[in-house]
Amino acid sequence: MFVNVLVIAITMFAAVGLVATQPWHGRFSMDNAAGVQNHHKEPTSRIGGVAIALGLVSSWVLATPDVRTVLGPMLLAGIPAFLFGLLEDLTKQVGVLPRLLATVASGLLAWYLTGIAMQNTGLPPLDWLLAFTPIAVLFTAFAVGGVANALNIIDGFNGLAAGAIVIMMGALGLIAADVGDSTLASVCFLLAFCALGFCVVNWPLGPIFLGDGGAYLLGFCLAWLAVLLPMRNPQINAWVSLLVCSYPVLEVVFSVQRRRRRIGHHPGEADKCHLHHFMHRRVVCKLFPHMRRRLQNGMTSPLGWICAALPAAWAVVFAESTVLLAVGFVLAIFSYAAVYARLTQFRWCFSARTMRLGAVSSSAST
Repeated sequence: MFVNVLVIAITMFAAVGLVATQPWHGRFSMDNAAGVQNHHKEPTSRIGGVAIALGLVSSWVLATPDVRTVLGPMLLAGIPAFLFGLLEDLTKQVGVLPRLLATVASGLLAWYLTGIAMQNTGLPPLDWLLAFTPIAVLFTAFAVGGVANALNIIDGFNGLAAGAIVIMMGALGLIAADVGDSTLASVCFLLAFCALGFCVVNWPLGPIFLGDGGAYLLGFCLAWLAVLLPMRNPQINAWVSLLVCSYPVLEVVFSVQRRRRRIGHHPGEADKCHLHHFMHRRVVCKLFPHMRRRLQNGMTSPLGWICAALPAAWAVVFAESTVLLAVGFVLAIFSYAAVYARLTQFRWCFSARTMRLGAVSSSAST
């Protein structure tokens, strides 16, 4: 526990240090208010990933040897994802595809360093295919890259992504501890406390942002630990990991489908039609109309944390039941769809029309 407190403190003070030194690095690190998805008026540093990286490195230094055997390769493998994200934070010129490929490369590097790939999905036909190493490696790399990018997508409000990481890492840690994998549990909790240290500074006023570097690094770590959990503990399977990570995963799936239905828009094009955007406009701004804009921004995040916490809690309770995990994931899908429909159509339903109405609602309110 002492190590976890130190990791919180190191990450927190690193973030505070970055805020205090913004006059030195601001011309490179500042994020202006002109972006499509931005909800801030003042230029703000977006290199919070540096604080995350320092916290993770310190956690490796302070960890026990058995924890280092899991944490070390993961941190090495995460370097491509972190560097390409940080480069985008500093230059604002790195495209979506290079960043996606960098996170996939981190997944490939993780397999190279550990020899582990996802082969325990709980679906016999898929597991038969994944018995072939090349297929398993490619499947793992793209799954890891997808989750890493999914976390970056939900990084839209102060504390949202960092808080979601705390919840999801904590859930994976609790499940690992429950099945007797204390080493993996310790790694998950170290990651959770590192994200918590950053969240203390970032939420609710957002003096510094997680940035692409921080989001990709934490997203990669989340994805890799989600792979390790079922592979190290055969009594559970990937349905656990999928349910724990369901909030960012569903955000990506729904976003791609929504954007495909919008004429003249690319599936990778940024917009303000994510669930957290509508939570902000339709819930927080209506409940707190006179609140400062920065506080409105921060007050949106607890709603997103609920979206992460409910399926994660279900996964913790039913970790060893594939059927109930699958039921939980189906409920997560329908719950996401119902809430999205309520916020865009003002009724508890969902159809393909919701995708188009979400875009229209966004255009009308911006």
